[in-house]
Amino acid sequence: MSARPDELAARPDHGAALQALVGQPSGGPQLSPHAVNAPMIRHWVEAMGDTNPVYVSDRAARDCGHPEAMAPATMLQAWVMRGLRASQLADAARAAGEAEGSGPHDTAMRLLDAEGFTSVVATNCEQHYDRPLVIGDRLMARSYIEEITEPKRTGLGVGRFVTTRLDFTAVPDAEVPEEPSPSEVDAMAAGGERVATMRFRILKFLPPVRAAAAPPQAAPPAARPLRPRPALTQDNRFWFEGALAHKLLIQRCTSCGTLRHPPLPACGVCGALDWDTLEASGRGELYSFVVVHYPQVAAFEYPLPIGLVALEEGTRVVANIEGIAPGALRIGLPLEVRFVDYDDELSLPVFGPAASAHEAMA
Repeated sequence: MSARPDELAARPDHGAALQALVGQPSGGPQLSPHAVNAPMIRHWVEAMGDTNPVYVSDRAARDCGHPEAMAPATMLQAWVMRGLRASQLADAARAAGEAEGSGPHDTAMRLLDAEGFTSVVATNCEQHYDRPLVIGDRLMARSYIEEITEPKRTGLGVGRFVTTRLDFTAVPDAEVPEEPSPSEVDAMAAGGERVATMRFRILKFLPPVRAAAAPPQAAPPAARPLRPRPALTQDNRFWFEGALAHKLLIQRCTSCGTLRHPPLPACGVCGALDWDTLEASGRGELYSFVVVHYPQVAAFEYPLPIGLVALEEGTRVVANIEGIAPGALRIGLPLEVRFVDYDDELSLPVFGPAASAHEAMA
């Protein structure tokens, strides 16, 4: 939705200057420091828990119609990313005012800041794959400013959406000089085989000015809207019915015994369609978490800690965390489940500190 004129009053309009940047490359191509290789792929699939054998076995890949093992598609950007140390140095230089870039992307960001759109949030990422990456590919990525919209009114505030397109090409690693010059990298990127395209979109926006409010008071339970209703299917209905009975049920393949959550119609390990359920103990530990502050939905209280809980049975579930201050959350914290009846039709598991965690935090 386009912004109203009154929402942009007294703000500089750099629309023409911004549109002049559209289509320009954001800089020279990035060359991956290493070729696609088996050790990095193995590290990735183990970290992600991805057991698909086509990533580590040529034989399994051939059985699926591919000539050889391939890199997971989700690794695409990882091959050209700079390391942690380089990122830290760049952030420190930027904070000290020593890294004021002059390329089209940096120019666009400065123009947007000058318009008052100083806040930023990533909105979405789209990837298109032309072919799988295989061991020995040397990857290059060139970034372009594809679109900068007119100011639009969003739930976060008025701002412009900026879309960046990354074109990924690859050449055999044997064709890459040991220390290629920028012109050689540019030529390889232009002449390499296209393997993928990624579009990354952000919103640069001006947060709405909010008047100072009185200290918040808890609304009476009757005033809070109902929790959103789950979309029930024949595959997940059992889980919500179990929660209504205060049981934490986990789907189990009756062919190979693999536990899976969230529920799926078929086993990802053996492909069998038949399954039953296991009632979990509800004990586990915090595997990962996020604390949601915004955007806010009236049915929830904020800040809202959401955890990925590793159950002692060997699978993981996502659930709200209660009874622990957000600042006290830490990976590995022992947790146990309890059930909250939000209304007559919806009960959900939430996790709080286990007895051992209570003692540790005391």
